[in-house]
Amino acid sequence: MPEANLTDRQRKWFATIRAGLERDTGKSMDEWVAIARACPETGHRARLKWLKDHHGLLQNRASQVLSEAFGSSLAWSEPGKSIEALWTDPAARAIFAAIDVAARQPGEVIQTARKGYTAWSRKVQFAAARPVKGGKAMLGLAVAPDASARLEAPKSESWSERLKARVLIADAAEVDAEIEALLRAAWEKAG
Repeated sequence: MPEANLTDRQRKWFATIRAGLERDTGKSMDEWVAIARACPETGHRARLKWLKDHHGLLQNRASQVLSEAFGSSLAWSEPGKSIEALWTDPAARAIFAAIDVAARQPGEVIQTARKGYTAWSRKVQFAAARPVKGGKAMLGLAVAPDASARLEAPKSESWSERLKARVLIADAAEVDAEIEALLRAAWEKAG
């Protein structure tokens, strides 16, 4: 997993998961990798379930073992490819590009790709965006929903619980001075 794509906090979190795995199970990562490679399942979710059902490993530890055994997910190991795969609609891609420029303005920003969204972090995540049908994008921000009349509280978003507000963006031109200011405010809180 490329270290450049992780915040210091994420690096520490992954190290803690790894250290706790050996400490709590008595098996090294290499031993867990061998177990994972013997799994009869081929899909990621099925392998996670198998490790839980047969070996008692929960989501985070099982995910790290599978990452070691079968390579990192595309999102962590090749974020550029993951972003290309996620933002395929040209209109949504234009919105993403405008958000990305605005999110990086303050500096000290780490962009990370996830399966269903792209995130921007400083010490912690301050913004995330995901494509929406019809060439739109949903932008989540680490600000209160009352920071702007354009914002609403999130409903069933998979990104960080720190993102307390969201806004549907239908056109790249909507990434205006107000959105830039909201991104800046969210960035400041993440420092």
